[in-house]
Amino acid sequence: MTQSTSSGVTEALGRFVADLTVDDVPDEAIRVAERAILDTVGVTLAGAGTHATTCARGAAAGSGETTLLGREDRAPLSDAVFVNGTAGHALDFDDVALPAMDGHPSVPMVAPLLAVAEREGASGGDVLTAYVAGFETQNYLSRPLSPGHYEGGWHATSTVGLFGAAAAVANLLEFSVEETVDALSIAASMPAGLKRNFGSTTKPLHAGQAARSGTTAALLAAEGASADPTAIEGDRGYFDLYRGDGEPDLEALPELGSRWSVLEDGVDVKKYPCCYYTHAAIYAAIGVADEFNLEPADIDGIAVTASQAAADALHHDDPATGLEGKFSMPYVIGHAIAHRAVGLAAFEDDAIDDDGVQAVRERTTLVVDDDLAYDSNAATVTVTTRDGETVERFEEKPPGTHDDPLTIDELHEKFRMCAANAPIGVDANAALEALDDLRAVEDVSAALEHLSS
Repeated sequence: MTQSTSSGVTEALGRFVADLTVDDVPDEAIRVAERAILDTVGVTLAGAGTHATTCARGAAAGSGETTLLGREDRAPLSDAVFVNGTAGHALDFDDVALPAMDGHPSVPMVAPLLAVAEREGASGGDVLTAYVAGFETQNYLSRPLSPGHYEGGWHATSTVGLFGAAAAVANLLEFSVEETVDALSIAASMPAGLKRNFGSTTKPLHAGQAARSGTTAALLAAEGASADPTAIEGDRGYFDLYRGDGEPDLEALPELGSRWSVLEDGVDVKKYPCCYYTHAAIYAAIGVADEFNLEPADIDGIAVTASQAAADALHHDDPATGLEGKFSMPYVIGHAIAHRAVGLAAFEDDAIDDDGVQAVRERTTLVVDDDLAYDSNAATVTVTTRDGETVERFEEKPPGTHDDPLTIDELHEKFRMCAANAPIGVDANAALEALDDLRAVEDVSAALEHLSS
């Protein structure tokens, strides 16, 4: 793999993505990519029957040759990427990458990679290399913008994720440097996604949109479409328009091919199917409830202290739907205390009015800790009981972070749980066997046979 001597951001990135081969990627990074794809396929299966995915499939009416995970039908490639990308984010159970990206890195890339690999007969090793290329691209472009981009109201999963999709597809299709630069520069005209829509059907559509837009940008480049090669870093380009209040710090750009973001920043796998800014608080709430044997009737009040980013994302104090509940700190804490768990069933619409959950929710307040970094995931849960006792628990990080990952058994258990929630029966064990050693799969389309009818 060669390194660019150009000072251009897009040129350097295009050369990195075009030149990257499996031999360049550390074995540990390949394993991270395997785990991430396994997890993303699982949550896509579980999300395949959700309202958001049904809407996406209805809007993308038509049949085709590309697999729709967890569903009986197939669709044209672009539509399948959109539907599968939406399904992967529909339950907010997909992985995250913080703080560099402030978003979900895998879901915009996995749907395009599987669809294009199916069409091309690509190997698992090809897909894993392309995943790493896309992950490094997302971090490379988001780092100069973070956290101002997210703080300004953009949903980075969509507005950064489409570049990951474009880069991943470009690498998988073995684009030249020039074609890769074109793909990324075309993608620079496509970012969209507003945090204001968190808690609605539109949020998971952001992921489907990013997956499809990035794929489209790459396929357009393959057809010879061009774009300004400085559309990302040039005057009034992507960095200028999406930066938020701060000046993009290009000195913060990682060293491509030497510093591997997929290892150092890592992929954080979700234990709970809701906004990641609730996870440390959920873990703390379950811990303190277990330690002191607390039930809803024992609670006089709960204060959850968290970051400003948490407050920005969690704007549904009194959720009316399961989707809104995913972005409600009082609701998830109520469920954690009442049930000692927060799983998929917690966000079904009929779970919202649970009496025990509501009793705690009404007494729970989210407080911003100005001493925390804007996008910190730390949380303190302080419980005041009806007999006047105060107990608390602090968690610096959620469970499942890249430096303290879920065990392989926990990851497999999550996959099986998700597969069991797919609209159709899937062979979870056969799928696990293929995905858990994806690098050994000669043709990815064979693995997909276990994931649809």
